[in-house]
Amino acid sequence: MKGKLPVFTEWLMYRPFLLLLFTVNLFGTIYGYIWYGGQLAITDPIFLVFVPDSPTASLFFTIAVGFWLFGKHAPLIEALAVVTLVKYGLWAVVMNLLTLAELGSIGWMGWMLVVSHFAMAVQAILYLPFYRFGFLSVGIAAVWTLHNDVIDYVFGQMPIYRVLEQHANEIGYFTFWLSVACILIAGFAVKFSRQQGQSIDHS
Repeated sequence: MKGKLPVFTEWLMYRPFLLLLFTVNLFGTIYGYIWYGGQLAITDPIFLVFVPDSPTASLFFTIAVGFWLFGKHAPLIEALAVVTLVKYGLWAVVMNLLTLAELGSIGWMGWMLVVSHFAMAVQAILYLPFYRFGFLSVGIAAVWTLHNDVIDYVFGQMPIYRVLEQHANEIGYFTFWLSVACILIAGFAVKFSRQQGQSIDHS
């Protein structure tokens, strides 16, 4: 028997709202890559794709929303979006709060990052009923995400938070388990979709 989604979730796939969501995420993605410009300029080219974590996460989601606008799904992109949006959204919130604890202030820019990154994680969770990926896509997203952790904390390519450098080992440990938790959330999304009888792709 197919499950029924709560009525309040219907507006999430309302086309004008999706268009607004697409636009906001697109401009947020562009701003994110600009924000990483300084670090990208000093990054070895072989690591470039793994450095701008948050804007790449929002790029995945922007592409997924673009497909939804045309009534399509991109299962792997959706899996990458949900795992990375939740991971890097929450990660940035925690890093900025740790910076606040160290310095006593993070300024308006820091609070803007807290709000915007928390919103990244929230939007990924809100769309859990609408993803159409299977466990293969979750597996690929898991490899991408955990590999990114290795690049960040073994090869030293993590986002630059100079005030937190002395806590790099602890942050790396936290980040690994945050990745695992987000992968499990994506696995839950597959289970939820199949329970609802809505899954159209098992890749």
